[in-house]
Amino acid sequence: MPEEDLETAELKEQIDQRLEDHEHHAGHHAAGTPALPSWLRYLSLSTAVIAVIAAVASLESGSSSNEAILEKSEAMLNQSRASDQWAFYQAKSLKATVSEGEGKIIADGKPELAAALAAEAKRYRTEGEEIKQLAGELEHKVAESDERSRELMHHHHQYAIAVTLLQIAIALSAIAALTRRKPLWLLGMATSAVGLAIFLRGML
Repeated sequence: MPEEDLETAELKEQIDQRLEDHEHHAGHHAAGTPALPSWLRYLSLSTAVIAVIAAVASLESGSSSNEAILEKSEAMLNQSRASDQWAFYQAKSLKATVSEGEGKIIADGKPELAAALAAEAKRYRTEGEEIKQLAGELEHKVAESDERSRELMHHHHQYAIAVTLLQIAIALSAIAALTRRKPLWLLGMATSAVGLAIFLRGML
C-alpha cells in the first residue's frame, strides 16, 4: 500500500503547538482577554485518539493487501500445477486407448502380447485416475485461494476507506484548532465516527 499522503503525527504536533502558543499568548494578556475555549482542550486528545485508530487501520489495510496478493499467487501456482496434471492425465488416457486398440487388433494372432497390452492399458487407466484426482484437489485449492483473496481484498478496501475518513477528520480538527471554529471539529468527530464504523465492519 502506498505511503499515506497525510502525516497524522505532524498534524497532531501542529495542533498541540498551536494550543501551547495560544495559552502562552493568553497568559501575557490582560485579565479581560477571552480565555481559551474549553472544547479546544479536548481537540488535541481526540485528534491523538483518531491518529492511533488511523495508524491501526492503515496497518491492517496493508496487511490484508499483502495477504490477498500471496493468496492470489498461491492460486495461480496451483492452477498451473492442475493444468500440468490434466495434461498428464490426457497423455495417460491416450496411451491407454492406444494400448487397448493394439490389443484388440492382435488379439487373435498373438494372445500373450494382447494380454500384455491390456494390462498396460489398465495400468495407464489406474495411473490416470490418480492423476485426475490430484488435479481435482489442486483445482479445489485454487478455488479456496481465490475466495480467500477476494475476502482479504474486501477487508483491505474497507480499511483503506476508514483510513481516508480518519485522515480527513484529523485535517478538519487541525483547521478547527487554527481557526477556532468548533463546527469544524464536530464535523471531524462525525467523520471519524463513520471511519471507525467502517474500520470495525472491515474486521468482521
